Amino acid sequence: MKKKIAFQTFGCKLNFAETSAIARKFPETEYETVEFGESADYYVIHSCTVTGHAEKKTRAAIRQAMRKNPEASVAVIGCYSQLRPEEIRKIKGVEIVLGNNDKYRLPEYIDTLGKEKTAGVTEIKKPETFEPDFSAGDRTRAFFKVQDGCDYFCTFCAIPYARGRSRSASVAETLNVARQIAHSDVREIVLTGVNIGDFGRHRNESFFDLLKGLETMEGIDRIRISSVEPELLNHGIIELVAGSRKYMPHFHIPLQSGTDRILELMKRKYKREVFEERVHTIKKLMPHACIAADVITGFPGETDEDFNQTRDFIESLPVSYLHVFTYSTRPGTLASRMEDQVPDRVKQERSRILHALSDTKKDAFYAEHINSVQEVLWESDNENGFMTGFTGNYIRCKKQWDAASVNTIERVILVSTDTDGIYYTKPYST
Repeated sequence: MKKKIAFQTFGCKLNFAETSAIARKFPETEYETVEFGESADYYVIHSCTVTGHAEKKTRAAIRQAMRKNPEASVAVIGCYSQLRPEEIRKIKGVEIVLGNNDKYRLPEYIDTLGKEKTAGVTEIKKPETFEPDFSAGDRTRAFFKVQDGCDYFCTFCAIPYARGRSRSASVAETLNVARQIAHSDVREIVLTGVNIGDFGRHRNESFFDLLKGLETMEGIDRIRISSVEPELLNHGIIELVAGSRKYMPHFHIPLQSGTDRILELMKRKYKREVFEERVHTIKKLMPHACIAADVITGFPGETDEDFNQTRDFIESLPVSYLHVFTYSTRPGTLASRMEDQVPDRVKQERSRILHALSDTKKDAFYAEHINSVQEVLWESDNENGFMTGFTGNYIRCKKQWDAASVNTIERVILVSTDTDGIYYTKPYST
């Protein structure tokens, strides 16, 4: 009888790509993958440590698994495991704890656990290995891991400690993996990593070199570039996207703060004018482009004046929406030892204001595109008789469910938005 295994992933797109790659290592002749809410013999939780809330989700998932099957074995892998393994090992039901260096060997540990009935826990090693990989199981979209780790050590961030130094394969090796995706039914890939703009630096290659290689590859219709640091998002990359039908006009650029004083305290590698210049360059070449920005509110020492400057700066720019993060103390980081920690109630109020600003920005961006002609890649979910998909510039759309449209790219007209802000569409005909 096959053993049942369930996976739960928290955190970034990189984690999702890795979970899929790890799941493929379990032989289908021996394991049956089930939903995490079902009864299983093994529960695998791919953890995140970017905030305290992310770690809380991991602990809640462990309890959920134990309620579903008290006799099950739980494996916790990933960044939370890497940084605080002893904390996780104490939780009832957890029998395997693997950091980022060993998580790809999870099938070996589960096999040993089944034979020896002993906890498959190892010494947590420094993450040093790398192999490009991708998510599978979704015909429409794949997350393609092209880089891992980070050399920046921003004062608020624990990820360099959890994932190690920046590393990637060569352009040639990465393109070989991309060809595997190209030979599948996937229509769109999302390039992911911790700091993907740093790709190839240790090999005298560059992220731009990789983008040029992917541009000419047959079998991939759409490519999205996930988060790239402002100083690494150079004009060559922006111009390549602007002149390409394959690269989507959708950018994700971390801002974190709109004041140079706070950026310096964060040990970011740019000033706000660099971010501003990148945004205006993108919009000059691609007026229809979608630009998302990360922003952290409540960083230690952030005054009302700092916050107001950040809000006003974002308000002045043609940014499409925000990813708002409320500063969360990460043990071991420089920021955790800084004075002038911002009270929680102040952080929450600032977060509320920025979320409202994001909603306003997104509504305005969507409104700019009413009656425009767009190409939508339709996805497979049937939501109350409707299917949804995204335009190249990341506007979410819907139409009546049509099985024949799944995983197809259709030219449509954006008609009007529903109560959730999703665009109704109608077919475009010349």
